[in-house]
Order: sequence, then C-alpha cells, then structure tokens
Amino acid sequence: MGASKDPLRIAVEELGVTEKPANSNSVKYNTWFYGRAVSGSAYPWCMAFVQWCFDQAGRTLPCKTASCSALLNWYRQNQPECVVKTPQPGDIVIYNFGHTGIAESAAASTITAIEGNTSAGNSGSQSNGGGVFRRVRSKTLVTAYIRPLQINTEEKDIMTGKEIYDALQSYLAQQLVPDWAKTELQEAVDLGITDGSNPMQLIPRYQTAIMTKRAVKR
Repeated sequence: MGASKDPLRIAVEELGVTEKPANSNSVKYNTWFYGRAVSGSAYPWCMAFVQWCFDQAGRTLPCKTASCSALLNWYRQNQPECVVKTPQPGDIVIYNFGHTGIAESAAASTITAIEGNTSAGNSGSQSNGGGVFRRVRSKTLVTAYIRPLQINTEEKDIMTGKEIYDALQSYLAQQLVPDWAKTELQEAVDLGITDGSNPMQLIPRYQTAIMTKRAVKR
C-alpha cells in the first residue's frame, strides 16, 4: 500500500451524494461496508460513510462497525490517546444524538464537519437524512473527537522494538500520576527508594527488584 491520503479530502469530494431511491439507505457506502447492496431502516450509514472515507484514504479504521458508540468505546478501551478534546481537521466527530462525521474546521462554539446520512439543513433528519452534506453544529452536541493513529505505510510496515518502546515512553511521559498513588510515591521518595523523577516511565524488572530490596532492608 502506498502513502495514505486525506480522509477529509475524500469526504469533501463526496458532498451531494444521496440515497437512490430516497429514504432507502441504499447508498454505495453501505454496499462497501456490508459487501452487498442493502436497503431499509436497519441500515443507517453515517458511520459507514466515515469508515469508507478512511478506507479509501488507505487508513482503514481498526474497528469496523456501523455504530457510533461502538467505535468510540473501542477507542476508549484500546487507544484512549486517540480520543481528544480539541478537534482538528480530519478527526472523527461523535455526536450525542447517534451520529458522526469528519471534522473540517472548528470555531469557538461550533464544529464544521462533512457528514453522511444527514440533511442539507435543520428542517430534515439530522441522523438519517439521506445525503452527504457539510454541517455546522454546536460543540455542545459533541460527545467526543477521535483522531485515529496515522501510520506511514510507504516508509515502513512494522515498527521496530525500539520504536515501539520509544513511542510508549513518550506517551507515558505525558501522563499524570494517579491521585491515589501520589501519597505513597512521596513516601517512597522520602525513604530513598526512588528519586521521584519520571514517575510514569517503564521500569525493567531488575530495577523493580532493587527497589523492592531497598524497601525490605528499611
């Protein structure tokens, strides 16, 4: 697979695509998702549209689902660092009314996104409107933003062990010590078991053994 493309750009190119016939949920994104032509109320396709855009960009999402809540739950459980608070273009927007889209831009109180299976205006259904449209919505309607990991498959397919270790260390360095552990961590520092630096850093087993031995001696 070559270098990944921009899912947002692909989404923009789909603006104006509608179901045929109207109100049928018969649309190419569903055909791709289910591997066959489908229609009827059991096949809403806002998430299928998002999944399709990322797949067409060479960035297939790790959880293939037509459910907005299922995708969000997967990321919260498996890649929580991808669930972000401040949106950027290309993020997946999960709304609190069972709908999704791909963020295009953000203002202080609104988010502009390209959405599938919505209406062109506020007069129609917002989560089953039958077309791909650009929508501006209040951020109060947003449950979460998802920023899927981007891997440059043109340069490499597999990370080396050192790259995985370095990436994990970098991620952990940005995390905070849990509140419940702060008091005991300070006690360990006072006892000389640890100097307290880099509290979230991975520790090899030999270091753990040495710290345990020090604690036993005291």
